[in-house]
Amino acid sequence: MPKEKEVTIYDIASALNISIATVSRALKNDPVVSKRTKKKIFDLAAKMGYRTNHFARNLRNQTTNTIGIIVHELSSNFITSVLAGVEKVTTEAGYDLIIAHSSESFSKEIANAKNLFDKRVDGLIASLSFDTKNLDHYKPFKEKNVPVIFFDRVEQDGKNTVVVIDNDKCGYQATEHLIQQGCKRIVHITSSLKRNVYAQRFNGYKEALSENGIPYDENLLIVHDLSESAAIESAMQMLKMNPLPDGVFITNDFVAAVVMRTLKENNIKIPEDMAIVGFNNDAICTLVEPALSTINYPGIDVGEVAARNLVNHLKGIGNIQNTNTIIIRSNLIIRNSSLKSEIIEKGKKKLN
Repeated sequence: MPKEKEVTIYDIASALNISIATVSRALKNDPVVSKRTKKKIFDLAAKMGYRTNHFARNLRNQTTNTIGIIVHELSSNFITSVLAGVEKVTTEAGYDLIIAHSSESFSKEIANAKNLFDKRVDGLIASLSFDTKNLDHYKPFKEKNVPVIFFDRVEQDGKNTVVVIDNDKCGYQATEHLIQQGCKRIVHITSSLKRNVYAQRFNGYKEALSENGIPYDENLLIVHDLSESAAIESAMQMLKMNPLPDGVFITNDFVAAVVMRTLKENNIKIPEDMAIVGFNNDAICTLVEPALSTINYPGIDVGEVAARNLVNHLKGIGNIQNTNTIIIRSNLIIRNSSLKSEIIEKGKKKLN
């Protein structure tokens, strides 16, 4: 589908019957233009889909060879691996990357989207913040036929192209593994259930309990952010439970590592007293003692698949509008933090 003609300051000036110079000054926030006139100009510019042109206006094909990416943070191993996957594909295809991060803020995500739209990126890859309430800020991209692919934290409403894993299945596998180790009071530490990834993992957790005849106890659900302080609070909350939990499924490896450390500082043996499973398969999993069982979430694959589908669409090889959901393969990796049954077996052998 060909891109429609770009809206210019001439169009805005003509529609408002004011000078081009006035429109230009207003869009640069020049104090010479009154606030009332600025508001009229900004409102119409937004309505008409005007984009500030940060690149040469005489680009014949109206492309910039840039792809934007919005992430919710930059400090996680998962996001770092996603970016590595995206960069590998986009570099090979001759595209530059513009990376923005929302710091888990809806308002920052909106600002990032507008900034990348104004920079005229050819395509966008995005993951939603904790408190993103709607996708209205991505509408201008669709209106200009700029392809958008969402990954990890997405809205799975069938209207967008998303790259995800089967989070329900992963939540089920992690919880079922703990049940197989003999755990009956399993805590689930997670984050905002407004986001698909955490809501779906929670659903998998509940489904595994139900299918194994264990009633769901809302007191064993801990919803917090993914910070170190929150992880410590979650561990302390578990230590106050009576009776103590015997298993924990944690939706993030970093949080799991901090929880493990806090529990051990309070004389809880892992996995003898409490078996633990994390999520992501970050590098920290093999650095903690005991090594952390986790769900392998291959970020580099997510990045490569998202970028390849976007680049192919831009090159006319494929059309992302024909694909709603792309599911990346994931799996449970079992390490010593959850192998309670092996400890029990060793204990029986010693007694014999």
